[in-house]
Amino acid sequence: MNTADQTLLERIQTLLTSYGSALIAYSGGVDSTLLAAVARQTPGLKWLAVLSESPSLPASERDTAIHTAKELGIPLRIHTSTEFSDPQFLANPHDRCYYCKKNIFSRFIEIAKQEGLSCVLDGSNADDVNDYRPGALAIKELGIRSPFRELGITKTQIRELSAALGLPTANKPAMPCLATRIPYGCAITVEKIKMIEAAEDFIHSLGLQVIRARYHEVSTGALARLETGPAELAKLCADPSLFKQIADKLLEIGYAHVCLDMQGYRMGSLHESFEKASKK
Repeated sequence: MNTADQTLLERIQTLLTSYGSALIAYSGGVDSTLLAAVARQTPGLKWLAVLSESPSLPASERDTAIHTAKELGIPLRIHTSTEFSDPQFLANPHDRCYYCKKNIFSRFIEIAKQEGLSCVLDGSNADDVNDYRPGALAIKELGIRSPFRELGITKTQIRELSAALGLPTANKPAMPCLATRIPYGCAITVEKIKMIEAAEDFIHSLGLQVIRARYHEVSTGALARLETGPAELAKLCADPSLFKQIADKLLEIGYAHVCLDMQGYRMGSLHESFEKASKK
């Protein structure tokens, strides 16, 4: 580990020590895994990681997160979330994430109190300040602490320190919840979420990692708009038979139409559509 990484590690540990005890909101992603790994190396810190299990969390992501926790010796508890019983979340307004985070983190606060832990932490980082994140408002209202953001630590620094510590998540791609595949205003249902999960799982099984199966409703049924990364697009073009495999499988899953977005994958593409509609 180089001097910069060691200094960064010590800064995080110093802040965690100042909390005394904490519950860490854990997803198995690069941010929360690093936070939990550093907590494990922080002497005297009383802590617990909690994973929120929901239909919006792909089963493959849940299983990987649990495996990673066991591999790293992270004390983990599984909590079943209840946002799918919240009509405000299911209506899917542009601030949907606010209602989801409010639901999940309110329960985390209860668990922290039950366990005698002084605060709840999340893995938000300094880069998140520039994104549209209505869930951040819920986190702020609930008094959730964000060590990486408080210390001004960026995503790049998180990945670099994760690599230095040998964490398996150092290069893990971002994986937002499956509800982010449904455009604002289109009601969220478990059935739609399962269709999205099945579509992405199948495409991942073909060796295509960066993929989003955006769900749209048109007059003739459900449409899957696939966003891919550059490497995935190159692989598809190199083997046209993959197009038919994907289309056949998604039609079997229940989609009426399958199309490839020529703009490729970009974070928050559904929010782009919302912004355009808002300006009209």
